[in-house]
Amino acid sequence: MLSRIAERMYWMARYLERVESTARLVKVYANLLMDLPQEIDIGWYNLVVLNSGTENFAKRYKNRDERNVVKFMLADEHNPGSLGSALVMARENIRTSRDALPVETWEMINDLSIYARANMKRGVNRRHRQKFLDTMIGGVQQINGLLNGNMSHDAAWQFMRLGRNLERADMTTRSLDAAASVLMRAGADTSANLNEIVWGNMLSSLSAYHPYRRSMRTSIAGAPVARYLLEDTSFPRAVGFCMVHIHHACTHLPRAEPVVERLSDVGQRAFGGFDYADLSEPFRDYLNTMQLHLADLHGAIEANWFELRDA
Repeated sequence: MLSRIAERMYWMARYLERVESTARLVKVYANLLMDLPQEIDIGWYNLVVLNSGTENFAKRYKNRDERNVVKFMLADEHNPGSLGSALVMARENIRTSRDALPVETWEMINDLSIYARANMKRGVNRRHRQKFLDTMIGGVQQINGLLNGNMSHDAAWQFMRLGRNLERADMTTRSLDAAASVLMRAGADTSANLNEIVWGNMLSSLSAYHPYRRSMRTSIAGAPVARYLLEDTSFPRAVGFCMVHIHHACTHLPRAEPVVERLSDVGQRAFGGFDYADLSEPFRDYLNTMQLHLADLHGAIEANWFELRDA
């Protein structure tokens, strides 16, 4: 297929996943701040830091309060990582690739875009935020369900798998980073109950609570939760699962050897026997390194398939 179409499929899937994952991240952070004891003072600005948006945020806002952070994460058109920006780009990639997608995809992304524009201010406000985020998550899941059930699993589909799983792996590491950051900021106040609140919310935000309990058969604690969300190969939002499916997609695409080689290298370095004993700064460094490896993998995908010149 044409490299420009392949690139659109890849980025469409990444942007759709970014919409859903950003909604999940804001949702879990809101739930965490509601559930934490009042004496633990953890601000919203941490979300900006976790998403590498400090410089961009500083250009737009003076106050690091809840409203500004949520607006930056959801609605700010000048933030390329915001939910709104990702939705605009997902829609544009679908618009320019309609011949490769089920007809209903264009209708569904338009419906979701119209809802987002009409309700974005309500989503920023605390009162209606939960409903807005749930609707955005559900809308993306409907589109992905349509694509999964009605689209030929050809090359276009495989490029979508690459984009979706790479973006999902990256966002899962950021969700884990958010939980670790909250517990680090709690410091000496950290207790078994607080750990359960934080990691329980983390699992729920990724729809992983019941799969974790069935798979791990243990109580909710930092080490097993982190291991599960990074290494499990059965749960769709675990990084290990994403890496397996990226590899599987590559095996169905031509000239995939350079990407497969890079993927193998990333797997060896990213899952290098971290023992999860210390989920403070060493764990956050580990997650940051993993994000850099995923960025390298994106570079390999881009160089291998999208920088080709269509004949």
